[in-house]
Amino acid sequence: MKIESQSVILDNLDWQILNLLQQNAKLTLAEIGKKLDVAHSTVYDRIQRMEEHGVIKKYEAVVDQEKIGVKKTIALMNIVTDPKETENIAKKLTRFNEVLEVLTAFSEEIIVAAKVATENQAELQSFIAKSIAPLPGILRIRTSIITRKYKEERLPAIS
Repeated sequence: MKIESQSVILDNLDWQILNLLQQNAKLTLAEIGKKLDVAHSTVYDRIQRMEEHGVIKKYEAVVDQEKIGVKKTIALMNIVTDPKETENIAKKLTRFNEVLEVLTAFSEEIIVAAKVATENQAELQSFIAKSIAPLPGILRIRTSIITRKYKEERLPAIS
């Protein structure tokens, strides 16, 4: 890993370590070292540097909610905004407990994309009508309810 003009440059070993941690953050340093044919001390040093420089922000448990009986309605919202209000809308969305993720995108229009979780469709409709639609600068909201998840990754795999 190198630092160039405030950007972190990862080498192939760093990417391989990140890929293994993404697959299973519970791997020991020795297990990672064995898989990559490097000393566990090298793995330790690399992970420490990536943590110090903010490359690795946190470790988390990803819970399969269906397996523990949590039934939620998950939806993706594409919100078309007045360009002057895009950033304000995105920041306001982050404050709602129902909102899991917020991103901005550019296509023909400026869009704020949000992933939202509610107890059911009625609560989703109410949340949109009472909390999202009234925000200044929102032009249109398109909502899609997620019916099945086939894949979820944080980083693309490095080959």
